[in-house]
Amino acid sequence: MISAQSLLRLALLTLLSVLLRLPTAQAAVRVVTTLPDLAALAKELGGGAVTVTSLALPTQDAHWVDARPNLALELSKADMLLVAGLDLEVGWLPNLLTGARNPDVQIGAKGYVDCSQYVQLLQVPTVAVNRSMGDVHPGGNPHYLYDPRRAKSVAAGIASRLVQLDPAQSAVYQANLTRLHKELDAAILRWEGQLVGLKGVPVVGYHNSWPYLADWLGFTIIEHIEPRPGIPPTPTHVSHVLQTMKAQGARLLIQESWFPTTTTQLVADKSGAKLVILPGGADVAAGETYLQNMDQLISALAAGLGG
Repeated sequence: MISAQSLLRLALLTLLSVLLRLPTAQAAVRVVTTLPDLAALAKELGGGAVTVTSLALPTQDAHWVDARPNLALELSKADMLLVAGLDLEVGWLPNLLTGARNPDVQIGAKGYVDCSQYVQLLQVPTVAVNRSMGDVHPGGNPHYLYDPRRAKSVAAGIASRLVQLDPAQSAVYQANLTRLHKELDAAILRWEGQLVGLKGVPVVGYHNSWPYLADWLGFTIIEHIEPRPGIPPTPTHVSHVLQTMKAQGARLLIQESWFPTTTTQLVADKSGAKLVILPGGADVAAGETYLQNMDQLISALAAGLGG
């Protein structure tokens, strides 16, 4: 007669055998990005096949992210790292990569993706760059995600790398890319219609963040409040900007939300231009998509143009 203990052991062995034959759930690819907009694109492309974390918050200037231990911990668990590149993150990302000790996302590894390779770059210096020029990027301007046409190219590049890393989910990534491209195509037509009156308009920026946006929408950046990229404004330079704005009839002054508004509001008041604060990136943690964030940016520009 079989004892109760033997029956229990037999039942457990049978259950274990069944469990071992069951297909195991596909683990989500862990994607870490330096920028919120890269996180938004990766999330839309990956859907449920990925988890996505942005190292920089949408309220932070990506030049100056604090390399905290919790960010290194995120990188230590990552399968893929998406960076804007062009030395945008050079002040903080290398320390995080060292602290993460994750060979999968080091420069040159399969999981390290420099997204600047997927776009046609602007403002690539033709002379040697030095610190006297301010925060000039030797490989070109890194703010290309403000142009949704270039965001389409970045999305295609990210999707191709996800397929390489996770071929089992390639159909998911390709389908999501096709859907995202269709949505972006429709949105680009809508946004261009909203801002057709911006073509040829002289605009002043705070930081040199807008060449790609200007390239897409056709406005002209005539000056920046910063005398050189990353250098705070001086009274002499502000006076020069005011003279230039009045001479050329500048109607808009644009800046990202993390820069101070004291000087820009003063310049706007004295010049008669409209100060427009633009969002710096999608709030992915709150569920915001790249398109939704761009909708906010376009609406703010349209309101400034109309006002």
